[in-house]
Amino acid sequence: MAKTVILHVIMKIGTALAGETITFAKPLLAKKSKLVVALPRNMKLIKNELELIHAFLKGIDRKGAKNEVMEAWIVQVRKLAYEMEDAVDQFVYVVGEHSPKGTWDYFKRIGKKPSALFSLDGIASKVKRINQDLKHLSEIVDRWTKPLDSGIEIPPASYETEHVYLPGPGHDYLIEDHELVGTDKNKRTLIGSLRSEDQSVRIIAVWGMGGVGKSTLVNSVHRTEAFRFDFRLWVSISQSYKLDDILRYMLKDLGKEKLEMDPEKMSSAELRVELKKNLDKKRYLIILDDVWTADALFRIREVLVDNGLGSRIIVTTRMEEVASIADEDYKIKVEPLGDHDSWLLFCRKAFPKIDNHVCPPDLQTCCDDIVQKIKGLPLALVAIGSLLSLKPRTENEWRNFCNQLTWELHSNESLNHVEKVLNLSYKYLQGYLKNCFLYSAIFPEDYLIHRKRLIRLWIAEGFIEQKGACTLEDIADGYLGELVRRSMFQVVQRNNFGRIKSFRMHDLVRELAIFQSRKENFSTICDGNHGVIPVGLDPRRLSVLQSNNGILSNINPSRLRTLITFDIINGSSSWYSSFYSKSKYLAVLDLSGLPISTVPKSLGDLFNLRLLCLDNTKVMEIPKSIKKLQNLQTLSIEHAQLFSFPHGVSKLKKLQHIMVSRSPDVNNGFFNGLEGVKPFKGLWHLAELQTLFAIKASEQFVAKLRHLTQLRTLEICDVRTSHCAQLCNSLSDMHQLSRLLIRACNEDELLQLDSLTFPNPLQKLDIVGRLSEKTLESPFFLNHGHALLEIHLVNSQLSKNQLLQLSKLTKLTELYLGEAYNGEELHFHTDSFRNLKRIHLVDLAHVNAVSIDEGALLNVEHICVRNLQELWEVPVGISFLTSVKEAVFTDMHPEFPSNVLKEMLNHVPNVYVTTKGN
Repeated sequence: MAKTVILHVIMKIGTALAGETITFAKPLLAKKSKLVVALPRNMKLIKNELELIHAFLKGIDRKGAKNEVMEAWIVQVRKLAYEMEDAVDQFVYVVGEHSPKGTWDYFKRIGKKPSALFSLDGIASKVKRINQDLKHLSEIVDRWTKPLDSGIEIPPASYETEHVYLPGPGHDYLIEDHELVGTDKNKRTLIGSLRSEDQSVRIIAVWGMGGVGKSTLVNSVHRTEAFRFDFRLWVSISQSYKLDDILRYMLKDLGKEKLEMDPEKMSSAELRVELKKNLDKKRYLIILDDVWTADALFRIREVLVDNGLGSRIIVTTRMEEVASIADEDYKIKVEPLGDHDSWLLFCRKAFPKIDNHVCPPDLQTCCDDIVQKIKGLPLALVAIGSLLSLKPRTENEWRNFCNQLTWELHSNESLNHVEKVLNLSYKYLQGYLKNCFLYSAIFPEDYLIHRKRLIRLWIAEGFIEQKGACTLEDIADGYLGELVRRSMFQVVQRNNFGRIKSFRMHDLVRELAIFQSRKENFSTICDGNHGVIPVGLDPRRLSVLQSNNGILSNINPSRLRTLITFDIINGSSSWYSSFYSKSKYLAVLDLSGLPISTVPKSLGDLFNLRLLCLDNTKVMEIPKSIKKLQNLQTLSIEHAQLFSFPHGVSKLKKLQHIMVSRSPDVNNGFFNGLEGVKPFKGLWHLAELQTLFAIKASEQFVAKLRHLTQLRTLEICDVRTSHCAQLCNSLSDMHQLSRLLIRACNEDELLQLDSLTFPNPLQKLDIVGRLSEKTLESPFFLNHGHALLEIHLVNSQLSKNQLLQLSKLTKLTELYLGEAYNGEELHFHTDSFRNLKRIHLVDLAHVNAVSIDEGALLNVEHICVRNLQELWEVPVGISFLTSVKEAVFTDMHPEFPSNVLKEMLNHVPNVYVTTKGN
């Protein structure tokens, strides 16, 4: 983790010494003292020193040579790296303030002088001292590295131990076959793959997160099926495997006394020739346990002969990339156990001597809490259950264990293997992913984390480095995908494009991430019920799960980079303003859900702020001092009471995302409870904007909108007929736009979008309001409609002919029609909406018949029908929809035949029907 901090600081120094910052700095520094003049050079020297330290630590990791002395030395390096990060931010701030676009230039023009937060002399002195301290640390570490150079082994810390090659399953975790639960389906699938009549060599991938029971499943099947193969071998693979060592091991087991030459003396080429010769006439089963890279599997696979005898290679892995090498029919995803199976397995290990392994009533609640925290991981269920079986069976003893489960996992030798297995995924992460992973642990337990929110937080913290022409959002999206593919996050929902929409962290993975964060002084979690997880006097990041003024008063906020609150029930508005006003380095300030109505003008002193979120608050205005936040990238004030922006927001040239919406005093239905906010003067000068919603239309705004050429997402409301021509004209210059929402000012206003067009295809289009007859014949629908993936139409008053035109949008994956159709019959013709996954039919007041031809809606998975009061009969042809996974019919006519519908959809896993009044 120290390497990651160092790498992050190296990147920040490099950015500060390049481009616009150093250009503005040179004339400013030239007028100062020698120490200040030398500031860039000293920063460069520190960068060089940190690069050497980073390389040194990588070498230490490879040798597994960390001990307590080395850990203590790393702590000192980390502290200096954090101090240097602060100094870099100060430097960039001061230079920016004196730049032609900065605050100093503004005040010079109006004849006033602002008070300085930092001085160049102070920064230069600090950097010089850090440079000296780093040199001192580099000098003294030599005392501890000499044993490495002389070949004397330094005992490694337990968590640094690498895998070894094992002759059989290395992690059976004391689970006997009769104790296995919840594996029947996967066992049948795996056995079927081994017994398949396919005579080609096949790779079978068994994959899932660490500790989920992959090796246990394979071992269970191996015991019963191995006899079917002439040669069987189990090899555990380390991430730093050596192919020749694996081949030697195979040959020794395969050839035994038959080999003419000792495998230890064979060259790489001889090993390959000999192995193929010995496997040529054999049906073999080779199990490669815990494979980390696709390259490892490819290299081993190319050595193994395909002799047409039905040989099999079973691979267990946490990596989706590795699993993807197997054909779909030969991939088995192992998921955590469900609640029932988790309870059975835990009780079997915790109460082995009790009849039927029944949990004593006085331990029921405590055991349930433990099992819920383990969240279905067999490795942890077995280890923790076995450990508890040896403890006194008292409620107090077991409750104490539950309350300190994280500590037990890290410190109890009986559970050391659990921590090690779970931590391997973290240990083998690339440096750039470690910060991103640990940051995710600031969210509460079981919290549904949304992709876009987390990505913006990562970017605000500076964890994402620019690479080529890709946007930071795209790069961060790739990072998230990598963490998911490594089974470190559990995807809950994907959008219709296949992109991750939301996910969760497994509780044990989160607990270990929190433990690592505490150790590295990465973040602190404040929970008013259970106190603070301490990480030192000056935490870098603070997550407030439940506020407690007494606890918060014990925290020094002066070094905070992130302050984020999740306390929406007991949240107090008394602590936050005085707290964050002392946090001058804040990059992220997220006060979502706090019952606050005002924001202090000291907000403007947060020179480093990159993300400000005031969602779900009562904030009616933001202070004018916001114009001082020259680094602000994201401004989110959704579901609040904001009427307008203060003067000067247009000076925030780095803004990339503006997300605002207002909760009106009275819900008029048409706006779905939300209203937009008036645009501020100069909004169209924010050239880096990628996201903008929800902004009220005006003649000036729709005309100037064309200048925001980087927009990807736009929501514009209060649109009038008179705005439409100019709006279409401006949208025609939007090369990056992928999502658009247009909302009319009222339900009677006609949206004349006949000339709607874009340079490139949209992915998602939402239109709320009456559509002109020619809208679906506009250039956009004619030229790019075939590429549209989602369309939501509300109050559109479509005709039957327009609905037919919609059915020609061949790539559409989601269709939402809300009060959008005037006809009495909905008819889905053969081949219409072939790629649709979701369809929503809502408040279609006149529809009294729905018919579906065979071949229509061929791939639809989710159907939602709500409040179709004239529909008394089940849609004709609905039984043709064999791909449906969920059908929801709500608020239907009292006479709607619910039982008939359920009978016709008896192949659908989830069918839910309600009628009006029930």
